[in-house]
This record gives sequence, structure tokens and C-alpha cells, in this order.
Amino acid sequence: MPKTFDELLQFLDDLNIEISTIRHAPVFTVGEAQDLRGQIPGAHTKNLFLKDKKDNFFLVTVDEEAEVDLKTIHSKIGAASRVSFGKPEKLLEYLGLVPGAVSVFGVINDAQHQVRVVLDEGLIQHDTINAHPLSNDATSSIGRDDLLTFLRATGHDPLILKIDGSVPN
Repeated sequence: MPKTFDELLQFLDDLNIEISTIRHAPVFTVGEAQDLRGQIPGAHTKNLFLKDKKDNFFLVTVDEEAEVDLKTIHSKIGAASRVSFGKPEKLLEYLGLVPGAVSVFGVINDAQHQVRVVLDEGLIQHDTINAHPLSNDATSSIGRDDLLTFLRATGHDPLILKIDGSVPN
């Protein structure tokens, strides 16, 4: 069974990490979520659950405005081949999430470490990062350093790479 919001909060509390969470109507796209921007400061994320032909899975988390080139990202993240979106069944199995609620917090459910986490270097320039706390009817704000602590505590040492193609090198 995937972890609940309360179990996520307890895990974070055990790490002495505080988050703030705002409940809202479910949002399924970045566009829908952008309507909440006045209420929630900080960087907002876009998350891509990807797989290569050898069934290696990746969770790529970038700023919501980032441009991600799916034709070339495989060479940046170390995939064995070009990538495609992972199937909803694998998203649920590995991260305990459903499409529309993909979030970096889902790695709390990946006890077998099937998913490689990739963070865009531009995203982690922000002090506060916002993500769905395992469902798309809320947004949680977490400090950048606390997010990295959380990821490492789940056994996911993230790759931090330049993914956003809209920002020149």
C-alpha cells in the first residue's frame, strides 16, 4: 500500500523537516495549478515519470516553466536509450502515485529504489520548492535543503543536472 499524507508528514517530522501544505481542488496539469500561484510562493514543479527501453525508470523534476526536450534528455540522465513516459501501472507500483499527481514526494514509496531521481539545477536554485504531497488536491512547500535531505533519507541521492532547455548554458 502506498504511504498516506499522514505517513509522509511523520517521515518528514522524524527528519525534523517542516512543510506547509495548502489544500485545493484537484489539479491535473501545470496550467491548472498555475491558477494557485498567488497563494503559494516559491518554485513550482513539473514532474516527468520516464522509462528507457531497458525498463530503467526516472523521475525528472523541473521548474514548471522549464522546457524539457524528450528527444535528447536520455543523454543527460544516463538512460540506456531514448525515453518515453512510464505507464500508469508502474507509476503506481513504484511511486504510489497516479497520473496528475506525480511528485518528488512519491519516492517515499520506492523502497526498492526502482526510480532514479533527477532534479534540474535551475529548480534547486530556489529556497522553497512546491510539490504535491502524494495527491493532487494539495501543494506542500519544502525548503531546498530539506528536500535534498528527504530524498537522501529515502535512499534516492538525486542527480542534479541542467535539464531546462529554455535557459542557455
